[in-house]
Amino acid sequence: MGFVSVNMCVCLCLCVPARGLCRSDYAPFFHDNGPHSFSGNMALFSISEDTPVGTQIYILNGTDPEGDVVRYGLAFEKGSKEYFRADPKSGNVSLITALDREVVEKVRIFVTDANDEPPEFLNLPFIVDVSEDMDAGSSLYKVHAVDRDMGSGGSVSYFLQSSPFTKFTIDSHSGILRIKPGEKLDYETTRTHFITVVAKDGGGKYNGQYQVMSSSATITINVLDAQDTPPMFVGTPYFGYVYEVSGPGSEIFTVFAKDGDEGNPNPIQYSIVNGSDGIFSMNSSSGCISLQADPMHLRNELFELKVKASEVSPDNKELDYTTTMVTVRVVDLNNHPPTFYGENGPQNRFELTMYEHPSEGEILRGLKITVNDSDQGANAKFKLRLVGPGRVLRVVPQTVLNEAQVTIIVENSSAIDYEKYQFISFKLLAVEIDTPERFSATADIVINLLDTNDNIPKFSTEYYIARVAENSPGGSNVVSVTATDPDSGLWGEVKYSIYGTGADLFLIHPTSGIIYTQPWATLDAEVKSKYNFYVKAEDSEGKYSLAEVFVTVLDLNDHSPEFSEDFVEKTMVIGAPIKIEALDDDAEEPNNVIEYSIMKADPDNIFEINTDTGEIKLKPFVKSLDIVHNITKHKDCKWSLVVQARDRGNPSFSTTAVVKIDITEATLLKGPVAAFLMQSRENPLKALGAMAGFISVMVVMTVLISTAMYLRNSKSNRIMPSRRIIRRRPRDRCQWNLNFKKPFGWPDSSNRFVVEDPEGKNHNISLNNNSPRGGFPPPSAPKLPPPPMSNLKYGERMGTVPTISGTLSSKGSKKFRRNTENSVSNALVSELKMKLEQKILEANQGYC
Repeated sequence: MGFVSVNMCVCLCLCVPARGLCRSDYAPFFHDNGPHSFSGNMALFSISEDTPVGTQIYILNGTDPEGDVVRYGLAFEKGSKEYFRADPKSGNVSLITALDREVVEKVRIFVTDANDEPPEFLNLPFIVDVSEDMDAGSSLYKVHAVDRDMGSGGSVSYFLQSSPFTKFTIDSHSGILRIKPGEKLDYETTRTHFITVVAKDGGGKYNGQYQVMSSSATITINVLDAQDTPPMFVGTPYFGYVYEVSGPGSEIFTVFAKDGDEGNPNPIQYSIVNGSDGIFSMNSSSGCISLQADPMHLRNELFELKVKASEVSPDNKELDYTTTMVTVRVVDLNNHPPTFYGENGPQNRFELTMYEHPSEGEILRGLKITVNDSDQGANAKFKLRLVGPGRVLRVVPQTVLNEAQVTIIVENSSAIDYEKYQFISFKLLAVEIDTPERFSATADIVINLLDTNDNIPKFSTEYYIARVAENSPGGSNVVSVTATDPDSGLWGEVKYSIYGTGADLFLIHPTSGIIYTQPWATLDAEVKSKYNFYVKAEDSEGKYSLAEVFVTVLDLNDHSPEFSEDFVEKTMVIGAPIKIEALDDDAEEPNNVIEYSIMKADPDNIFEINTDTGEIKLKPFVKSLDIVHNITKHKDCKWSLVVQARDRGNPSFSTTAVVKIDITEATLLKGPVAAFLMQSRENPLKALGAMAGFISVMVVMTVLISTAMYLRNSKSNRIMPSRRIIRRRPRDRCQWNLNFKKPFGWPDSSNRFVVEDPEGKNHNISLNNNSPRGGFPPPSAPKLPPPPMSNLKYGERMGTVPTISGTLSSKGSKKFRRNTENSVSNALVSELKMKLEQKILEANQGYC
């Protein structure tokens, strides 16, 4: 098996039949043959030496840009043997002589080409002149580009860069530029087209990679104007007029037309087609229409002339034309403008004096105006208008023919206001409607206004807000109010007065509106800090308006904080704070905002105080009495502190109090009752009141239940059986007394219930309702007394309930009020205690 090299030339011939007309003739061309292709131009082709004779080995493939028939052929080097034959019509190539690779003596070495050259356009730049009447599909130009590469890399194809509005297309093989089917060039729309053509090769390898190279160029297509557009009239529609003073030969109107083909226009000639009736003539060159008869002899008032504009060729032949209508109207000469008349003849100024705010719809009868136009027909028709402040007055009638009496009516009464204008000016305008001259006339209308008391005084604001210091002396200025009345004279003078429940301490100047305090008035923010009252502004006829005045008395820091006691005794349980409180009688912040501090303590490192609330507590490291004992040698655990209360006013005031604190530890008493007692340690009466209320509720419930049972038994009709009374052996009676014990020997502190037996032993009864045995029951229906507590022994006490106690000495009226309240509370507690003891005694007597 081997391969043989054959040197030959493949020919493509064009067979053109005789047509008798000259035409463009472009050379035919072969289609490129790709890799492994068996059709094309045989540029790259190989065949095995054992191919049988007569075998079709290839198909030549070519075409002609003009669409003519092509023929194929093969040419061999002179003296060489012919191995192949091509069919001239089909292009089929057949083997006609057996191949033998070994007998070939001549050897050639070919250097294969690489695709390293782009296509190059020839004959640049591309400028084409094309007539606008060229048919679609016509060939316009042929671009040519060459590629010096061999094979597919040297073949060139063409395309246009895509554009949705392009009117052109190009043959990819021949480079022939054509007009797209269905498209047409138009000189009047676009006179120049710019398109970009791209030439690209068939592609090939370069440096081991396949690449396609291309280049582009711009084709400029100039569209030439063709005579394809008729002439057109300019400025239609056309109107002409014949006046009463016109004579024969007078110019009525001139029409104008131009050739639609502006690139190469033809001359225009004018003529009247019909409608003239011998009355009008037309200049064929200028288009001027003239009158040929006397206007007095014209029978019609309106003529419709059909005129024609024609294109004329250089040899004076009519090519294309267009027509239009000219309307000619015979009219009276408009030589009289409208004229205004008063009572004494022509007049252009009218005056009237009246009060402001007349009724809407009122006729201004003081104005007597007549308008007249001496022309006839349409020349005497005109419109009347009032020019001035809008929608104030209106004129009747609005359209006049020849003559009319002018009436002016009020439309907006509120706009005729003396306070805005002392006089109002209008222009009365008469303008012709249907005349070309639009003659007009004007007259001035001046209305002088007289004032009325139509306004009320008006304050500058509905509310006045004033601030005055509480130490201001009597007669101090507070605020100035202002009200205005736009009326003139006495109607515009305003007098002020004040009234209202808050006006007792204030006065107002009747003319200036200055509000000041009464000479004897003393303002105190702590007594009353807010005043409000009304101020009244009134004119000479009693029309008035009101405004409200709000006066705030500014607080000054004129009170120092005060403790309820100068000496305070408190009991502190470790882990729980105690609280002291001072009051400042100032009315506002920051004058009444108090800050607390410890001024002196011995030792000074065990207590801390909350500056805002006044709560005093031990520092966090003090968690037991042992730590307290380690800090001081005093075993009674009592301290005295000097606490300062200072307000935040400017200047700032302060006061001090001595607080004596007794420190103790918390007990094991738990439960809600213990928590309640802890919370009530500052107010022992709170605990007694709660217990008394609970017992009262239980007594009321017992009475209600007993009453209900009694009523039920009394209404029963059954005979009740006799009851056997069984008496029990008398037992030793025990007496239950309810006493209030006071821990730590402090009166009026939180108390506990203690039961005494005949032997005089005391039994503590826990107030914890959660205990199954410890709670003392409220009064109820008769039942056995509660059993003795199993977990307590006679003579023993439960753990002491921790309390915070203190004794406050009286000070001033506030202290007297607190002592009175304590006395009343003690009396109520004593009464409740007596009633409770009586109930318990009665219950014990029924069961002992």
